[in-house]
Amino acid sequence: MALRIILIVVGVFLAFQAFLRVLRKNIHFPAPAFIGRLLDSDWRRMLQPPGVVIERSGIRPGMTVLELGCGSGAFTPFVARAIGNSGKLHALDIQPAMLSQLTRKLSAPRFSDITNVLPVLGSAHELPFADGYFNLVYLVTVFQEIPDKKRTLAEVKRVLRPGGILAITELLIDPDYPLRRTTVRLGVEAGFAVEEVAGSFWTYTARFRKP
Repeated sequence: MALRIILIVVGVFLAFQAFLRVLRKNIHFPAPAFIGRLLDSDWRRMLQPPGVVIERSGIRPGMTVLELGCGSGAFTPFVARAIGNSGKLHALDIQPAMLSQLTRKLSAPRFSDITNVLPVLGSAHELPFADGYFNLVYLVTVFQEIPDKKRTLAEVKRVLRPGGILAITELLIDPDYPLRRTTVRLGVEAGFAVEEVAGSFWTYTARFRKP
């Protein structure tokens, strides 16, 4: 009986995943704000531990960092603490509702030590930053949601300093999940050099460097 229930649950999950993937192939839109709590959950961070994402992305103390598609802030405070008070984290999202969730989250007493996060409303297609401003730009299960990836990568390249890092992290259960070779190909075609692809089929981070 238990095995039958497990098989039914797995079957429903796979069918739902297939439906979402077909839908997302034809319609690109950011994750809706109403699922912000799910995205910013301990369950999510169990699947993608922030410390692992930070290490694979090359995030270090003192960096000026852009989180592209921060959403409700699942990884934002972890990165903010990783770069320290000498660093600066710009958390950008296209949805005001997501940024509102992030702002409310950071106002909680447990995050009172974090003073280096600047929420920014903006589009990945037209980043509101000066050329060569960032040491590092990272995206976590966001890149494939963006309609014009070539334009976005050109913008990321523009705002990165020479030698700056672009880190793209993906998760298999995300309906937009791309294979590693797809992410690597897009980065290389945009003029980035591949530094490392770490992780597994389940979740990986592709780290690139601007020449």
